[in-house]
Amino acid sequence: MLVTVLIVTLFWSILSSAPASAHPTRLDLGFLIYITTLQATLSTILSLLVGIALAWALNRLRFPGRALVVALFAAAIVTPGLVVAFGLIDIWGRSGLLGGLGLPVFGLGGVVAAHLILDGTFAARILLNRLDAIPPQRLKTGQSLALDPWMRFGVIDWPAMRGTLPGLGAIIFLLAFTSFPIVLLLGGGPAVQTLELAIYSAVRLDFDLNAAATLALIQIGLCAAIILLSSALAPVSATLDVPRDPRWRDRGIARAAQWAVLALALFGFGAPLLSVLADGLGGLASVLAQPAFWSAATTSLWVAIASSLLALALALILAASRAAAPDRWARVALGVPAFAYLAVPAVALSLGAFLLVRNAGILPQSAAPAVLLIANALLTLPFAVATLSPAFEAISRTRGKLIRSLGLGGATQSLAIEWPLIAADIGLVLALGFCFSLGDLGVIALFGTQDFATLPLLMVRALGAYHAHDAAAIAALMLVLTVGVFIALPKLFARLANARA
Repeated sequence: MLVTVLIVTLFWSILSSAPASAHPTRLDLGFLIYITTLQATLSTILSLLVGIALAWALNRLRFPGRALVVALFAAAIVTPGLVVAFGLIDIWGRSGLLGGLGLPVFGLGGVVAAHLILDGTFAARILLNRLDAIPPQRLKTGQSLALDPWMRFGVIDWPAMRGTLPGLGAIIFLLAFTSFPIVLLLGGGPAVQTLELAIYSAVRLDFDLNAAATLALIQIGLCAAIILLSSALAPVSATLDVPRDPRWRDRGIARAAQWAVLALALFGFGAPLLSVLADGLGGLASVLAQPAFWSAATTSLWVAIASSLLALALALILAASRAAAPDRWARVALGVPAFAYLAVPAVALSLGAFLLVRNAGILPQSAAPAVLLIANALLTLPFAVATLSPAFEAISRTRGKLIRSLGLGGATQSLAIEWPLIAADIGLVLALGFCFSLGDLGVIALFGTQDFATLPLLMVRALGAYHAHDAAAIAALMLVLTVGVFIALPKLFARLANARA
């Protein structure tokens, strides 16, 4: 209920500022919607195609380090977009390693390429789950019928994946539609200016709050429509467990194609990130000597830890309440607060908070820590509820009668029954919250000051001041921290649960 009230309050603060707005011209508004929709559509279609091909290749191939490769692709969902964008510039920019090839890194092509690196590998990881879940009996039947690789894909693989594609496509579209840091770095100016970037420009550069409020309302309406349409689509599996070994290996042209797909994916995903790490070493000593870095790092860490704990607490309450709900409509009502934030993108949320504290006579810099903490927790909440809800519903379905017959409740139920079963999921939620918060630029972009900054904002400022080595060092540290936490934390919590058991 508190989450819903907060979202409604922020929405009202934007709505109350919109009527007096100097509305954008119809041509500008139409262009903004067109560009935002175009880049999101291209990103979605290409990400699904790459995801299908890469999942197909990973499902068939067996090689040393495969589990690590799959884990790295799973980490794409939390890899900061700012880091990927910087890596693309480092590789394909004019002074980059492959800059001489003349491929455009700024503009629509660069924005779609960055989304493709993040969302294509994320899609592959989700679709790989579907392929690994194919029943062994079906595979044995296919082998007995002597299906070749292409026939198997059409008869067995495609039916297993296609039900997930609509829901997965809706998620990727929404992520690309509300992308901010990637467009900020790679958009190339007004030619590729999305709604989210236009809101930021209206507030930060022009201080035109009325025009920004109008744009924010338009974006909220469009995002809400996307969410309503996607709610009727097939759900996406939330599990990120290491898959089983491939049980069907192809030969000949198909096997060569699988290795080619994997090699291209590893290059496309790994080259920008490895370039960031390599360049980051050169500027690391300089960055570590700056007091501003330690101040931003301290802010980023405490906000990331606190917001992940807050998101976990809210998600546990919502997931447990949904599992205990008496009917389907009650579960839907309890899920609304968690997923309502998806309709209010980060920049729109920060604008609502900015207007709210400003109208209340509070200095924005005074409210910045609280706003950043709450906003980052809400950013994680949809993914946290989607991760924990299946586990709580399974506990209620399979052990509910036993729990009631034994009269368990409260801490006893949580420690004896729920903790061993959801410990890894709790670790995943904390990792998601930490990584999302650490790489977020949407809220701090409006509330940041010289005295209150995070690592992403410090990185953008370094780029604006042409301190590329400093920016690379910050990007490298963020990359190592997010990927390391995302891979290690769920495993740590799973081991803690096993040790207690």
